[in-house]
Amino acid sequence: MVLDKPRSLRRKPKGGSVDQAEVEKFARMAARWWDPAGEMGPLHEMNPVRLSFLRDRAIRHFGLQADARAPLEGLRVLDVGCGAGLLCEPLARMGAEVTGIDAAAQSLEVARHHAAMSELAIDYRHTTVEALAEAGESYDLVTALEVVEHVADVDVFLHACCALVRPSGALALSTINRTPQAFAFAILGAEYLLRRIPRGTHDWRKFLKPSELARPLRRAGFQVRDLAGMVYNPVSGEWRLSSSDFSINYLLWASRREVLEKGSD
Repeated sequence: MVLDKPRSLRRKPKGGSVDQAEVEKFARMAARWWDPAGEMGPLHEMNPVRLSFLRDRAIRHFGLQADARAPLEGLRVLDVGCGAGLLCEPLARMGAEVTGIDAAAQSLEVARHHAAMSELAIDYRHTTVEALAEAGESYDLVTALEVVEHVADVDVFLHACCALVRPSGALALSTINRTPQAFAFAILGAEYLLRRIPRGTHDWRKFLKPSELARPLRRAGFQVRDLAGMVYNPVSGEWRLSSSDFSINYLLWASRREVLEKGSD
């Protein structure tokens, strides 16, 4: 299989990072975000390992107490492309002050309703990451999980994400690697054979290798501090973190080059 260059590196679209076709695609699924047996089932299955990664890295980076009842208390967190709040809600339960943004208004309606039922105070906004950056907002931790493979312009998107991170803060990303294994798993398997997610959910050309994701971060003055693969067990239906297998999904933790993690002092 010939691995093409990612579309975002071959042709720069005009405008910002929002891909309207992608927004409409996820808006159509808004009502089913919280159904673990629906199209978002893979995200529900993936969420425990994503949260474990975020919790552990945040505790180390910010010097927090691992055994605290609300270990992320005091942190201002922004979740970009939050959908209906699958990540926002557990982060809020861990004590963080959470803002979630999404370009799909329908998803945010579901997010607000679900948060209200869960008695969680989450600031959901129908806006873009560029608009927040232009407004001069800042956060301790900015997350964008399973988002970069759906944006129109990766460089514009990441530059805005980095601009929103406070000087001592951090940025967490996750996406799908552009490998034959990922093509077989995420597209052939999940979309065509098992039909876990709708056909056309992913575009092979928009998958990014870790090096391709790290490049615009370096240009923005950030350095990758940690990288972890996410490996799926088809027998148990569970995901686990891997320190060596990045062939399909992976998580990345980055901060400004001059910033040292408190746990490394």
